[in-house]
Amino acid sequence: MDEQTLKIIAQQLRKPEGEHANAVGNKMNDGNKVINLQTIAAMGTKAHDYILEIGMGNGFFVKDLFKINKNITYSGCDYSAEMVAEAEKNNKNLIVQKKAEFILSNGENLPFEKEIFDQVMTINTLYFWENPKPYFEEIRRVLKEEGKLIIGIRPKSVMKGYPFVKYGFNMFSKEELIALLSQNKFEIEKVEENIEPDQENEGIKFKVENLIAVARKVE
Repeated sequence: MDEQTLKIIAQQLRKPEGEHANAVGNKMNDGNKVINLQTIAAMGTKAHDYILEIGMGNGFFVKDLFKINKNITYSGCDYSAEMVAEAEKNNKNLIVQKKAEFILSNGENLPFEKEIFDQVMTINTLYFWENPKPYFEEIRRVLKEEGKLIIGIRPKSVMKGYPFVKYGFNMFSKEELIALLSQNKFEIEKVEENIEPDQENEGIKFKVENLIAVARKVE
């Protein structure tokens, strides 16, 4: 695979847009099914929780969050207009019931009042936070006192095997993720390390693992 193709892949994973956006979104659903479901399972969602997801893509896994507890409210934000539009199509019933909404926004400027969310979740977005501090500040602002932040990522040891990561991906080991959360005033509740089935692309098998951190906002 040539370098220009790798650059395009990296750009589309960061922000699916243009004529290939929906195909990229669907491809991400396939490759990220396990990490999404395991992150949702790790959250400990309770009835009446108000949950924000940063970077929900096409919203394919929102239904699985509601399977854990149907009595929740959900807001998803993404800075790809194409993904927001697809998420709205994929979750029409939840929108009609006023249980879910999807907003075009980046994670550095969240369009919400302070201290309204019980949980903030984000999966496979941390790599793209060039300066994580303002993201964490915004998350802290919108989280209730002692609210939870749940982050799902691929660990650095796995990411280094993907050829496109040299184009704009920040990678983290378990220890680096814990340190980053601590530096930004989040107390670790647990970190899961999960091995997923191998994935194949163009005849090449890739090892797949995930890290899921559950942390609580502290002063």
